[in-house]
Amino acid sequence: MDGSDSYLIRPHHQHKFRPAAVKECVREIVRERLSEVRYDPEEVPELTRSLADSIKDKLKNAGFDRYKLVVQVVIGEQRGQGVKMTSRCLWDADSDNYAEDVFMNDSLFCVVAVFGSYYY
Repeated sequence: MDGSDSYLIRPHHQHKFRPAAVKECVREIVRERLSEVRYDPEEVPELTRSLADSIKDKLKNAGFDRYKLVVQVVIGEQRGQGVKMTSRCLWDADSDNYAEDVFMNDSLFCVVAVFGSYYY
């Protein structure tokens, strides 16, 4: 990397955070890992950590140069209840974005949110 790239204030178009591509990546990993899993409160903490790490590792190799990635995973027992999640942050609408995906089976639900914040 030469010195001219070190002061970029906007990502190049091909390196922008693309929510659709991120969502597809998240969906693939979550469905692969959770399709046959039953809710077990003893296993959920480690499962959420490993799922978040897997998603983060795959996205780091997806070409989002200079992006800080935050992966949030919530897994809960499926009992017919409603769940609402919200988040707030301060970011640059031109370069920062997020993607989310929801997975449900008969036993559990999983909500994944990935935030991409450009590092100036």
